Amino acid sequence: MKLIIQIPCYNEAETLTVALNDLPKHIDGIDEIEYLIINDGSKDDTVKVAREWGVNYIVNFRRNKGLAKGFMAGLDACLRKGADIEALVRPILNGDACMVIGARPIDETEHFSPIKKKLQHFGSWVVRKASKTDIPDAPSGFRAYSRDAAMRMNVVNEYTYTLETIVQAGRDKMSVISVPIRTNAELRPSRLFSSMMGYVKRSMLTILRAFLMYRPLACFTCISAVLFGIGVILGIRFLVFAFSGDGGGHVQSLILASTLMLSGVSTFIVGLQADIIAANRKLLEDIQYRVRRMDYELTHSEKDIIEENEIETVQKKEQKKAQKPDGNGAAEMNMKNKRG
Repeated sequence: MKLIIQIPCYNEAETLTVALNDLPKHIDGIDEIEYLIINDGSKDDTVKVAREWGVNYIVNFRRNKGLAKGFMAGLDACLRKGADIEALVRPILNGDACMVIGARPIDETEHFSPIKKKLQHFGSWVVRKASKTDIPDAPSGFRAYSRDAAMRMNVVNEYTYTLETIVQAGRDKMSVISVPIRTNAELRPSRLFSSMMGYVKRSMLTILRAFLMYRPLACFTCISAVLFGIGVILGIRFLVFAFSGDGGGHVQSLILASTLMLSGVSTFIVGLQADIIAANRKLLEDIQYRVRRMDYELTHSEKDIIEENEIETVQKKEQKKAQKPDGNGAAEMNMKNKRG
């Protein structure tokens, strides 16, 4: 069994070595461990540092595309290299889970402000309710996926993959568990968001969008119930005045009640339509999964690509020294592929 560890990078020349040095070199039950970085349009020496360290694969973006795009590109590269994506992978090796999420010690993390800790817990609670899982640290990017689970993943938002993938996994009834992990001290400020309010806003929009995509009937039913309920209350209010002989001055309540009740019924009908679309999406995702499985099983050559991205395979110097040595005695091979 092969394990590929992927790291998304954007201008990480100064910190990449720290992360790579902390990665495991051997895990019982894993035959081969390889390392992949996603260079998300870095303008510094991130790629040079990765080559010198000896990573096996580099996925290059010509411009910055964001964490979500980088995650999917890295996932695609891992699957094409034949991988099954010491605490994160063990449940997968034991057959206990399809997806494992590392739970950071949020309350003990010194560089997290009190408000950020509260928001992290609140966001995780919202994701748990939306996904029907029991993941305590939903925003955590420390994750492991089985090969089968990785082939089922889809990320449509351009902000982050962490929240949407949990909602999707919960909807698909995948086995998702959480394990406690330790984290290193902060080396630099986050580049994913510039302010706490910006992070909260985008995260809530991501959760809402995922909820609408994967549980549309429940979402629209809640909205419909609120509208219809308010309309019923106003209707009862009008009837009370009408029976007391004072209904003539409260026609506005009757009009508003009728409008709200009709809006509630219309919203519920929209929910039914969205549920049918979601069922069709489920069928399309199943077809996509089967196509991906055939694609990845039949094409393990080194001429695969990720859209317009450049995948670079970096071999250790003892493997390629005789072919194309560079100044460090290591050899590298750049590959550009096109997917039909």
